[in-house]
Amino acid sequence: MNQLQDVDLKLLRVFMTIVKCGGFSAAQAMLNMSQSAISEQMISLEARLGVRLCERGRSGFRLTEHGQATYEAAQRLLLAVETFCVDTDALKQKVSGRLYLGIIDNTITDPASPLTRATQRFVARGHHVHLDIYVGTPAELEERVLDGRLHVAIGHFPLKVPGLNYTPLYQEPDGLFCGRLNPLYQTTSALEGIYAAMKSSHIVARGFLQQSDLRQLKVKEAAANVDNVEAQAMLILSGAYIGFLPLHYARRWVDAGDLFQIAPTHFHSAWPFAAITRRGNAEALILKVFMEDLIAVVKSAPAR
Repeated sequence: MNQLQDVDLKLLRVFMTIVKCGGFSAAQAMLNMSQSAISEQMISLEARLGVRLCERGRSGFRLTEHGQATYEAAQRLLLAVETFCVDTDALKQKVSGRLYLGIIDNTITDPASPLTRATQRFVARGHHVHLDIYVGTPAELEERVLDGRLHVAIGHFPLKVPGLNYTPLYQEPDGLFCGRLNPLYQTTSALEGIYAAMKSSHIVARGFLQQSDLRQLKVKEAAANVDNVEAQAMLILSGAYIGFLPLHYARRWVDAGDLFQIAPTHFHSAWPFAAITRRGNAEALILKVFMEDLIAVVKSAPAR
């Protein structure tokens, strides 16, 4: 494709909708098009690009390697288009367009998180904006902010990646937990006894905090590794594993008696959360306004 035309943007939007919906049939309602019309659009796009983007048929829908690369490139392209529209709207003193926001999983129950209040403040300004939210691991969020698929992401980022700005927001406290069926449930043992029991326990560690988890528990390796809080909680609730969870997330099961916090004065941490943006991208008006509201909410929050 030597030149990009309006029809190409329309075809790429159709393609992205198909991918998000997981196939042609599922995309019909969202696109308000028949399956045959969608198929014709895809044939046109593949002809324009000169590559096959997906396999479709009785075996189901699947992106080819070219299709996956095209999808990621289209995300970056359409974000750039949205940013252009936002910047031109700035000349009319109006903020509109799409804000691409990334978050890590299961932070909604944290009262310290400023995200819901910042979103309310942002939307209350009367902007004609559309929020597009992606949930991923810290590494995925950093990658997507770096390559332009996200304007901003909020989470805990243990390592500082070159090319990103990190704006501190708040801290998320965690603790060590076991389930009702675990031998350490409701233990009152001294630390020596707890450490001894851990030698025969299955430890589940968070992938992005694995070394920290293992150091705290004085063990060399984990019996299971996860990349999200829900998987961590599932294994701990089974009673077969012990591991760390955010206090706000574990509270519902603690109150129900399904989880027990082990030696809370000893096994605990407070992980800093930050908003990350790509260096050089701070001038995008929609991002600038959202960050202003986010920081204003953080500054107005009572000390914890």
